[in-house]
Amino acid sequence: MFDGPEPIYVQIATWIRAQVLSGELGEEEQVMSTTQFATTFRINPATAAKAFSGLVEEGVLYKRRGLGMFVAPGARERLLDEHRKHYFEDVLAPALQQADILGIPTDEVVAYVLGSSGKRSGDRRNKEES
Repeated sequence: MFDGPEPIYVQIATWIRAQVLSGELGEEEQVMSTTQFATTFRINPATAAKAFSGLVEEGVLYKRRGLGMFVAPGARERLLDEHRKHYFEDVLAPALQQADILGIPTDEVVAYVLGSSGKRSGDRRNKEES
């Protein structure tokens, strides 16, 4: 599962963040222990511990002494805020800069976004109705 180019502890942290963002892991929900993680994914327990430690520092997880690791209150909202910020800075700003270079008027960009937004909303409604 963790076979990407990044260190395994980074991949684990990314995976847990994604679970929190998607709602698969909710606030106050317990996550696997480092031992369970290591056994399940056949990795060194220290690697899992390093990922968990980083997530604790970020405020995504917290430790209850003697009980294990849990998703921190507000973790999903903090992650959403962070991802939104990165989206605007890393995706949208360069796209708007490119549109400016290409001479695409702002109103045309807005019309395209609004048109695409309606399609995406319709797609979601169709999936929910299925």
